[in-house]
Amino acid sequence: MTNNRRQFLTSMTGLAGMTVLPAFAANAQAPYKNPALPVEKRVDDLLGRMTLEEKIAQMLCTWQAKTEMQDAKGEFSADKAQKAYPNGLGMIARPSDRQLGQAAGAGDTGGVKNRNALETAIYVNAAQKWAVEQTRLGIPMFMHEEALHGYVARDATCFPQAIGIASSFDTDLTTKIFSVAAREMRVRGANLALAPVVDVAREPRWGRIEETYGEDPYLCGEIGKAAIIGFAGTSPKLGKDKVFVTLKHMTGHGQPESGTNIGPAEVSERTLREDFFPPFEKAIKETNVGCVMPSYNEIGGVPSHASHWLLHKVLREEWGFKGITVSDYFGINELITRHKLAATPKEAALRAIKAGVDVETPDGLAYKELGALVKEKRVSEAEINVVVRRILTMKFQSGLFEQPYVDANAADSLTATPDAVALARLAATRTPVLLKNDKGVLPLDGKKVGKVLLIGTHAKDTPIGGYSDIPRHVVSIHDGLQAEAKAQGFSLAYSEGVRITESRVWGADEIKFTPPEVNAKLIAEAVEAAKSADTIIMVLGDNEQTSREAWADNHLGDRESLDLMGQQNDLARAIFALGKPTVVFLLNGRPLSINLLAEKADAIIEGWYMGQETGYAAADLLFGRANPGGKLPVSIARSVGQLPIFYNHKPSARRGYIDGSTKPLYPFGFGLSYTTFAISEPRLAKASIGVNESTKVEVDVTNTGKRTGDEVVQIYIRDDVSSVTRPVLELKAFRRVTLQPGEKRTLSFDIKPSDLWFYNTEMKRVVEPGSFTIHAGPDSVNLKSVKLMVS
Repeated sequence: MTNNRRQFLTSMTGLAGMTVLPAFAANAQAPYKNPALPVEKRVDDLLGRMTLEEKIAQMLCTWQAKTEMQDAKGEFSADKAQKAYPNGLGMIARPSDRQLGQAAGAGDTGGVKNRNALETAIYVNAAQKWAVEQTRLGIPMFMHEEALHGYVARDATCFPQAIGIASSFDTDLTTKIFSVAAREMRVRGANLALAPVVDVAREPRWGRIEETYGEDPYLCGEIGKAAIIGFAGTSPKLGKDKVFVTLKHMTGHGQPESGTNIGPAEVSERTLREDFFPPFEKAIKETNVGCVMPSYNEIGGVPSHASHWLLHKVLREEWGFKGITVSDYFGINELITRHKLAATPKEAALRAIKAGVDVETPDGLAYKELGALVKEKRVSEAEINVVVRRILTMKFQSGLFEQPYVDANAADSLTATPDAVALARLAATRTPVLLKNDKGVLPLDGKKVGKVLLIGTHAKDTPIGGYSDIPRHVVSIHDGLQAEAKAQGFSLAYSEGVRITESRVWGADEIKFTPPEVNAKLIAEAVEAAKSADTIIMVLGDNEQTSREAWADNHLGDRESLDLMGQQNDLARAIFALGKPTVVFLLNGRPLSINLLAEKADAIIEGWYMGQETGYAAADLLFGRANPGGKLPVSIARSVGQLPIFYNHKPSARRGYIDGSTKPLYPFGFGLSYTTFAISEPRLAKASIGVNESTKVEVDVTNTGKRTGDEVVQIYIRDDVSSVTRPVLELKAFRRVTLQPGEKRTLSFDIKPSDLWFYNTEMKRVVEPGSFTIHAGPDSVNLKSVKLMVS
């Protein structure tokens, strides 16, 4: 008996004493079981032993159909699994999920509570024991879970939402966040994350914009790369505390027609290559990407799940991707139900396999027909072999053949550890963006605030965003300010003020908006309470139902307006009329058209969704223990009439309106601080270079204020004259630095040919001779520049 086996039998709850079946023992000496052999030889050996049915089984996943392998209590049953999947199974979706066959969103659905750490680990161990010891060849399974802003599982650490992480402009922080997510996943037995999302988001009406890293290709690529390193490390061989990633969604997903989820993305090949492809290409060429997920939408009449050009020509031939592609949930089935591209599951499977989709998730609705397609000679077994070879390669790289089990008894103690909670609080202070601070209202002084009134339903009932489960604890802003009031001795009162919806369960289909008459009463109560207050803090924004993934016709989440929903502006207007010092703290998932707040509030913090430590971090920011340093990863529109509003537009755009401005309410990259900074003009090491040469640009940044603070120095480039039109600005580098009062630092950035190239009329990357303007500044508007000549 091996040490791994002995450890498993002695430590796994409920499994000790089970005997090793003959099939497991019979393969013990097979070459593919030998970890000393190269992965390629192990794959060759195992693939040569597999039947067609066993190969196809590796391309299947189960989620709703988990009931076929569970007992009446929802626990794993090896006997039922053997009957349902006699040839084994490639992947189980969301082993932490207890939905028992119901279609529902990831995480908390407001119904049955999902498995905790111990329960998930026990479930995974039982499932892997069946796969490894009771199927003919003993091939372990992938266990995938969601991990958008932390592991989406009960009790796991919940970090700020993705759009907030992007606002940090902090790649080191991002890597640390997803290292924790990977660690918490792996201790429960999960080994594949359905994250990160590197969609470039250029449509703020889209409910999924909160899942993204914003509107800029470079920012999405840098934050995405940092996330992948956190999840998967830097080696193809998976570390014991790492998980494979799924890069999603390829592509065009972030600019859907009319802003509605999965709408057609009618963009050109040039737009794809210049704006939507770069984060994917960067990740695939520079990191350890295990999986890529095609997007739901269509481009040019071809859905991504049926696009051979996208998934084979570009992804594999141009970029050299060696991993596996996994369908988005029901993405292959939607070739039938939504796109009307296929009439039957067999035809949908044919389109998808020929396009380059390797694995169908979450259930094998169409790919169960692959065997029939091979018999009909419409798909060759050689094509199946190519896919299965990729799957097996990843499974050997994962180490699952050597150690498919986890220590269930340790899973809970390794979840939401003190270091993880501390990181969640730090992240929640580094992601918010200070949008306004008239007359230095912030930070507040506990000795001078007098009687503080906190207003807003979500000051107590804290939204944490989509793709979230129930963390071990969530600290509300009310909790944080109560602790602050006790520590500093000021008085704190609370009034609900306004309610947006009657529930904020992300997975619930129906949205019940709070009736205006209810809010009218709440507003009147808040105004009355505010009359005796000295300082007012209003918490406004969105929740998990007013901005979310619209995954079905009866489960919507996109918006036709970007204004504050419900009667929030009515509340704000009434409070502002009192003339009291008023701070607005926004908790929301999409950039909102906050024109009234921008005009009337004394200070505004855009918090996005800040995760489980929301309240403590908010108190840190409001009272100055933390200094806001986040920057906007998206432009904030004044109204939907300005859309699209992304900063990196073409020169012919934004000519003007007769009834309003083309300028955003707040520009991309913008964010204030409690201190002030001076950024010098950029200096080039070489003012003239060849088309294949590089140079450096230096920028001085000085803290000219009286507080320690963070500045994000941003470098933009403009190709002044080119053979095809180019954006007016393109972000090419950034760095967040912390400076003491009076401290000056010189930052150096490389300018490489890849920062200057573009696609010419023949769709080939070139650097054209001519002049380029190199800009440096704190955002995309306040810039200083220097000319670079390329010859």
